[in-house]
Amino acid sequence: MASEAPGRGGIIRSTSKRVKMIFSVMASPNRIDILRILNSKGPLTYSELKSHAGFRSKKESGKFAYHLRKLLKQSLVALNKSEKKYTITNLGKLVLSLARQIEERSIIEAGKMYVRTSSWSIEEFNSHKITQSLVREGGLPLELAQKITEEVENRIYKYQTTHLTSSLIREMVNSVLLEHGHEEYRSRLARLGLPVYDVQETMTNVDYTDGGSTEDLLLRAGQVIHSELLLTNNLSKDVADAYLSGDLHITNPGLWSLLPDIVFFDVRKLVENGIDIGDKLHDVSRLPAAKNLDELSSLISMSISLSNKEASQEVVMDGLVPLLSEYAGMLPDVGQKMACAFAAASTVSRYNEKPAIVSFRLVMGESPEVTSTILEAYKRYAEITASPKIGLIIDYDRAGITDMSERLAEIICLGGHVAFVKGQTSAGGVACAARGKDPTSVHLGSISINLPRLALESNKDEMYFRANLVILMKPVLEAMSIRRRHVTDLIRKGLNPLLVKNTQHMQHGSVSMTLNLIGLHEAVFGILGYEDNKDGRNILRGVINTASDVAKKGSKASGDDIRICMVESDGAARLASLDGDKFGKAALQKILDGPAYSTGTSLDGSRMGEYSAESEDILEISRLAEMFGGGLVTDLEFGRGSDPEAVRNAIERASELLSFFRPQIRPAVQ
Repeated sequence: MASEAPGRGGIIRSTSKRVKMIFSVMASPNRIDILRILNSKGPLTYSELKSHAGFRSKKESGKFAYHLRKLLKQSLVALNKSEKKYTITNLGKLVLSLARQIEERSIIEAGKMYVRTSSWSIEEFNSHKITQSLVREGGLPLELAQKITEEVENRIYKYQTTHLTSSLIREMVNSVLLEHGHEEYRSRLARLGLPVYDVQETMTNVDYTDGGSTEDLLLRAGQVIHSELLLTNNLSKDVADAYLSGDLHITNPGLWSLLPDIVFFDVRKLVENGIDIGDKLHDVSRLPAAKNLDELSSLISMSISLSNKEASQEVVMDGLVPLLSEYAGMLPDVGQKMACAFAAASTVSRYNEKPAIVSFRLVMGESPEVTSTILEAYKRYAEITASPKIGLIIDYDRAGITDMSERLAEIICLGGHVAFVKGQTSAGGVACAARGKDPTSVHLGSISINLPRLALESNKDEMYFRANLVILMKPVLEAMSIRRRHVTDLIRKGLNPLLVKNTQHMQHGSVSMTLNLIGLHEAVFGILGYEDNKDGRNILRGVINTASDVAKKGSKASGDDIRICMVESDGAARLASLDGDKFGKAALQKILDGPAYSTGTSLDGSRMGEYSAESEDILEISRLAEMFGGGLVTDLEFGRGSDPEAVRNAIERASELLSFFRPQIRPAVQ
């Protein structure tokens, strides 16, 4: 045992010497800077590292080489000889972290007051920075900013907190602003985000076994920030309060100022020259124009994935049948490749709990064999996908659906998303505003008016009800115009690279907006007390005309294309719940069939055989479709487990009577 002692002593002496050498390396600010650069920038060549470190002149080359040799000798930096690039080692990262800790601790021990900043550093407290922020961020006059700063500084020194942070300073500033009655300035300076408790609850309550992921956690946090920005800064106080109180609903408030709701594309324009979105999304492959079916399949799959990120609710793809007609001689391969393309694109990310749907518009009568092949491919996709993110829009304006109805019925019963339309309309019932052959168009909607709330507050006075509708619509239309400017400005800046590179959507008339009406039937036939007969329906149409007139005047004043619609909204249940809390649930139970207000029209699919062109329900839907220039959704409802043959008969009959319908498989009533 005694013979081992000298060995241990040698190890200790060697380790002590090694530590001393490392501390000697840390003594040079230049060498610490080199470590910081490699840690943040990643592997760099000799010349790149020299330039970033500030050794730009030839005279400084020797000095730089000396410092780099020191770092290499102590294994703080390594050279990849094959790539000729230098990288920081794990030991180098440890030394850099230690240097940072020593620096921060020395500042604290100096006895002065220091701030932990939002940029993850410690700086000496400087009251002038508060003044600068008040002027730059809040727009305060310099004299007022200096006065607020002085009061905040006095409070900081009075409290003598040991953990001063930039967020704490901001809280004090906002508190002082409120005390002095400067609420508007305070709103501009407010910090957006979530309390610690809410973040922890979000992490705890996400159901990871039901599809929850890290992406969901990050998206929820981002949604909260942008929702707060919308409600505290972007919207007028009247509109924000109307949303919070339940007079109206905004779908996806976290995306409202960022993305369009619906984008209409021609898939041929996206893939005809390959996919190359310039200097955007460097991690996305650049694919040339397709020379064969395999390459075309890859382009279509990538188009689905990329376009899905450019809208919050739906992307409508036109032109798929003409695109695939070139390969009409090899239809079995086309079907297999398209099924694979749909499946490959099913992993696209989402911005909300309900993902945006990419819908392909198929025009009946156009290359029937190719259309049939696409339907078969989609059927295979629906069979292996519990909740499809891809849908079909069947345009039967030129030809009937009889030849395709059997397969369409099978797809519907499998849970596939299928909408039947006449003309260029989204699967959600929103009309495309594009003019000419190019279907490219951007649509903005997402605001829904709570008509039952207006009716409840009108004391059953129909004129008062319509007057309140006019009053509410005016600031809402202004908000919609502001949204258009925000979204189109971000598109121009490149937030939507496909739109920027492949389309000319910013031309006049290619951006449309709709204002949605929720609970129209409940408001007129339930709360206002009119019967669902000729006179009552005249009143209902009068409400629509009032809303349309206000929208037309707003369009003329702003130059925007604003229309009225009655389509699906996730706010139907929220608004009904808020009204139940405010007016009492008993007041709503008499007029509601379920937990939500109506968001369109509906028909019982099992009874379609009973309807004719002269049926009052069919005539009324046709009248409403003409009045709602922005779109009207009609759901054809089927019970769960419906027979495909019954669904087939129903959709064939509906296509003879309606210009839009959307089959929905509903749970059977127990």
